[in-house]
Amino acid sequence: MTEPLSMLPIPLLQWYRENARDLPWRRESTPYRVWVSEIMLQQTRVGAVLGYFANFMAAFPTVQDLAAAPEDQLMKLWQGLGYYSRARNLQKAARQIVEDFGGAFPTQYKDIRALAGVGDYTAAAIASICYGQPVPAVDGNLLRVASRVMGDDTDITTTQGKRRFTAALQQVIPLDEPGRFNQAMMDLGAMVCLPNGAPLCDRCPAAEFCRARQTGRQRDLPVRPAKKPRRVEERVVFLLFYQGQVALRRRPAKGLLAGLWEYPNELAPARDCPSDWGLPEEGTFAGTGKHIFTHVEWRMTARRWDLTDPALPEGWVWAGREALARDYPIPSAFASFQEAVEEGLL
Repeated sequence: MTEPLSMLPIPLLQWYRENARDLPWRRESTPYRVWVSEIMLQQTRVGAVLGYFANFMAAFPTVQDLAAAPEDQLMKLWQGLGYYSRARNLQKAARQIVEDFGGAFPTQYKDIRALAGVGDYTAAAIASICYGQPVPAVDGNLLRVASRVMGDDTDITTTQGKRRFTAALQQVIPLDEPGRFNQAMMDLGAMVCLPNGAPLCDRCPAAEFCRARQTGRQRDLPVRPAKKPRRVEERVVFLLFYQGQVALRRRPAKGLLAGLWEYPNELAPARDCPSDWGLPEEGTFAGTGKHIFTHVEWRMTARRWDLTDPALPEGWVWAGREALARDYPIPSAFASFQEAVEEGLL
């Protein structure tokens, strides 16, 4: 089943010695740092994570610091990374570690896997890199590489497919270097065996025995179903200003962007909102924006009001420039309106 995947470890590890990415969590691979990096890297490019990782480690150098952090401080540090439930689960897991393991990071795969927000892949990455446990960290990179090397057209998104490739990788992972093998596979998938466009087969340590290359099927593998189209929502964003401050409201505790602060917005046409909120009927046009989430796309039109009365609906707040920068995590979904907000805060 694993042929020719069984031929990969030796040339792969040689390639990794010469081509490994220089990443901060590799320079100091403590379980805490590896864990935070892997959570940040979910659905996010490495280049986008580097600055966030440095700031996060400066603010929360230990798991105890993370467990004790105020949520708004945590969310502010995460602002712009998206998928904010990741940050909440990090803190929830940090509190599990403090309460259940005396603040020491768990050492066994099953205990790591039991932490909030930690799945099979993240638990395997930590267990292999930090504790030398031979568990393949099976993410999109490993699935893609394994599918192409094996020439296997099993759908990688199915439970059956993931089990099949995980079993194959389990058979070939080196017992003496499982962490390096997993990291090498991550780098190979990110740098050579690319997900979009043509893979760089001339640079690949598996070039001589990769079945996808031998049969010209690199672009056909791995097999996955076509993505369903995202739902599109037209929204109106209300930029309300009063004496150099902008109005914010907190989103519901559950659901999309849960618990974050936002500029008030509603599904278009939202004609009744101005009168319901005590605003003059017509605001002025303040720009358009678009933001793509996993399953929904927001297409937004912003309107601006400069108010003479500071009264706001219950639960809303006024925030000036300093408070926005320090206290209120605003989702990157509203980044298109940053210039309009800056103008209103003058």
